[in-house]
Amino acid sequence: MTAPGAAGSGPTGGARPTARELGQRSMAAVEAGDRDGWLALFGDDAVVEDPVGPSMFDPEGTGHRGPEAIAAFYDNVIGVNESIRFTIRQSFLCGDEVANVGTIRINFVGGGAVEVDGVYCYRVAADGRLGGIRAFWEADQIRGVE
Repeated sequence: MTAPGAAGSGPTGGARPTARELGQRSMAAVEAGDRDGWLALFGDDAVVEDPVGPSMFDPEGTGHRGPEAIAAFYDNVIGVNESIRFTIRQSFLCGDEVANVGTIRINFVGGGAVEVDGVYCYRVAADGRLGGIRAFWEADQIRGVE
């Protein structure tokens, strides 16, 4: 699933990955607790909007832009949890973007867990790295689970 003529432009110097492949790498790094691996996937101009619009993580709704802001998002939102697991039920790859429909389960340090359904979108940039993540989920739809 590599774009024609895109050899040598991926994050590791290989063939340019699809947005689906980068999304899978992103989810795998989060599930593994691999902060450095996750951050290495992003281009310098990348934006993380999780969720899209104003939220408890981004009150102004402008997204976390650039390496420092994305690292802070990881540290304050992802890394503080015991674990995060993705269950993707459908995935739609169109051009340089993919929309994944699924559920994220977050297990908190010290016990307790929540799940939220959403649409999780990834965009590959011209340099073959992640150009953006846009997550569509609703805070009032977060549910506690055992």
